[in-house]
Amino acid sequence: MTDSRAVVSTGKGEPVQLVTIDVPDPGPGEAVVRVQSCGVCHTDLHYREGGISDDYPFLLGHEAAGTVEQVGDGVRDVAPGDFVVLNWRAVCGVCRACKRGEPQYCFDTHNAAQPMTLQDGTALEPALGIGAFTERTLVAAGQCTKVDPQARSAVAGLLGCGVMAGIGAAVNTGGAGPGDTVAVIGCGGVGDGSIAGANMVGARRIIAVDTDPTKLTWAREFGATHTVNAAEYDTVEAVRELTGGFGADIVVDAVGTPQTFKQAFYARDHAGTLVLVGVPTPDMMLELPLLDVFARGGAIKPSWYGDCLPERDFPALVEMYQQGRLPLEKFVTEEIGLGDVEAAFDKMHRGEVLRSVVNL
Repeated sequence: MTDSRAVVSTGKGEPVQLVTIDVPDPGPGEAVVRVQSCGVCHTDLHYREGGISDDYPFLLGHEAAGTVEQVGDGVRDVAPGDFVVLNWRAVCGVCRACKRGEPQYCFDTHNAAQPMTLQDGTALEPALGIGAFTERTLVAAGQCTKVDPQARSAVAGLLGCGVMAGIGAAVNTGGAGPGDTVAVIGCGGVGDGSIAGANMVGARRIIAVDTDPTKLTWAREFGATHTVNAAEYDTVEAVRELTGGFGADIVVDAVGTPQTFKQAFYARDHAGTLVLVGVPTPDMMLELPLLDVFARGGAIKPSWYGDCLPERDFPALVEMYQQGRLPLEKFVTEEIGLGDVEAAFDKMHRGEVLRSVVNL
């Protein structure tokens, strides 16, 4: 058992607290990771606001990189000293998706079996099964993906969630490639990840759509060739005008509302692909003429975690970053301490940051 400082959410909408928690020694198939950096993601804020569940207290943080300190019995793929990026999709290897060679769709992903606790013994619910706003965290060993140890932890850790979801939405789910036209609706961390991914694979035209001029400026830094302010222009008409009247080959909805989904649906070319990576709320309902769905052809694809396979994608993307082909460092707006998470949430609300990253 190890003491560790940690950021915990104790109630809906209440400011987070910096407390000391207990981290168990790893059991079979588990690992303790010394966290070096962890990004502040909107999902952490959703946990604090009760948007995920009401299983308080939550141990927040999940976009993390660090060094393995201990491993439990049976762990073979990682060892103490390994530099790893944490992922929330530790695949089982035996479900029907894994057996048919599609582990990125694993139906039985898992986390550590033992709980981390407050010092009074109260079990903590770790965000996305990770809980990394802490000096040390306990995870399933399969949640640890080894990457180049020369990579900066503040940058590499962002692949653990939002940036990977965005890159994967464009490349893995959408199948973007050389010569394609790609439109991205919503230019936060996930949307900019899609833009960076489309640029990385050689898309010919990349159209960024948002209502915030600052976010559109950021989008250009990741490779957007054109921008559309949706507060001033009709999104569908603007995308069509920029694509010869046809619409984009791939449209990524990184917002996830009925309005943006419809915009994405009609902004794509005939037989084009719509990728939904923005997360809707449970109350949202969608109405579309079924004839339009039939007549336009193509594909409508939800993208969960960018359809990534961490052991395949994380090392490759870190290598591309190291080669200067993927500007991951541009996602990092500021680097902060554990005690600054609540202030980072406020900056997120105001749209002042793309990513705040906690360094430990």
